[in-house]
Amino acid sequence: MENMLEKSEIMNEEEVFDKPISPWKEVWYSLRKNKAAMLGLIIIVLLVGIAVFGDFIMPYDPYVGELSESLQAPSAEHILGTDEQGRDVLSRIIDGTKISLRVGVTAVAVALSVGLTLGAFAGYYGGKIDMFIMRFMDIVLAFPSMLLAIALMSTLGRGIDKAIIAISIVTIPHYARIIRGSILSVKESEYVQAAQVIGNNDVVIIFKHILPNVLAPIIVRATLGISIAILDTAALGFLGLGVQPPYAEWGTMLGSGRAYFFNANHLVLFPGLAITITVLAFNLLGDGLRDALDPKLQK
Repeated sequence: MENMLEKSEIMNEEEVFDKPISPWKEVWYSLRKNKAAMLGLIIIVLLVGIAVFGDFIMPYDPYVGELSESLQAPSAEHILGTDEQGRDVLSRIIDGTKISLRVGVTAVAVALSVGLTLGAFAGYYGGKIDMFIMRFMDIVLAFPSMLLAIALMSTLGRGIDKAIIAISIVTIPHYARIIRGSILSVKESEYVQAAQVIGNNDVVIIFKHILPNVLAPIIVRATLGISIAILDTAALGFLGLGVQPPYAEWGTMLGSGRAYFFNANHLVLFPGLAITITVLAFNLLGDGLRDALDPKLQK
């Protein structure tokens, strides 16, 4: 009886070791080994936590200030100082986290959805459809992205929603080109031909059979795209074309604070650090995901 129990335990252990590991678990294991990527992920999680629970951790109302306390240097009462209207800079940076992440994530989600659809149909069908879609994407790419975003903001008007639309439009071609190239590389594969033979329609083949197998470059580009969208939002705000006061957007805070650079440089320093740390975190995570999702880059 004891021998039978020992054999059974050995068989169970062998089954555990022989059980294939999920591809996403492999990606996670690889990502965990990358210290820079994990640092970026930790910072992003903290930023999301600040955005969600910011109303509970802000020491002051970010939109109410005392003019008698304007342009105060960092102190025990106001850790990051106050702005020209006496508002607490720390509270405004915390509130700005919510705005920056909202614009960045939403803009990427919209651009990815449109770019994925256009790129998928262009790559799958080819011919005139491919030529029409990609030539239009080339026209958009011919303009510098920031210049086109500024032109769109001048046309659409100012505000959070307008900034999301402008940033989405200028980044759609990047996703469309990536997805088109990925689909071109796999559309002649045997599993695609098998799906066609059994009678699946084109939409099912594209979105159920092809796209799940080409997600790696899309995930990496979307992660890096969030950092680019946040940076573009800050640039538009700095130029006075993005999110408008009194909203506490980091770029807008930079634009307002530059007039007081020499006598209150904390108004530029701390929003600039917030932008830098956030963009760096998404870039670190994006680079780590690229290494984890591409077997050729794994050591």
